[in-house]
Amino acid sequence: QVQLVESGGGLVQPGGSLRLSCAASGLALEHHAVGWFRQAPGKGRAGISCISRRADGSTYYSDSVQGRFTISRDNAKNTVYLQMDSLKPEDTAVYYCATDPGALYCTASLNRYFGHWGQGTPVTVSS
Repeated sequence: QVQLVESGGGLVQPGGSLRLSCAASGLALEHHAVGWFRQAPGKGRAGISCISRRADGSTYYSDSVQGRFTISRDNAKNTVYLQMDSLKPEDTAVYYCATDPGALYCTASLNRYFGHWGQGTPVTVSS
């Protein structure tokens, strides 16, 4: 059974940084695409970043986070990270990671289907 667990969220001041982790069991993340999504209060869920399987390694970002967020993976720990820098109040949201056994590559539009999701970790950017 595939399980994803996000961690690393919290309260941070504008301009600060956080690193989110997405730890997996039941699936080797290095062989699959992994996406990060977020859902802000009162809004729908939106894709913000994705990393294709290790053999490809392509990364993608939404315009809203390009240049501030970095996605990476640690294959030994079966974990994907989202480093978030220069955080803004509009980054406040619940952040989710997702993957799927059939997902090898991301899509530039960040709308790739994923069947397995974590429970989410909340991020609040406020002074």
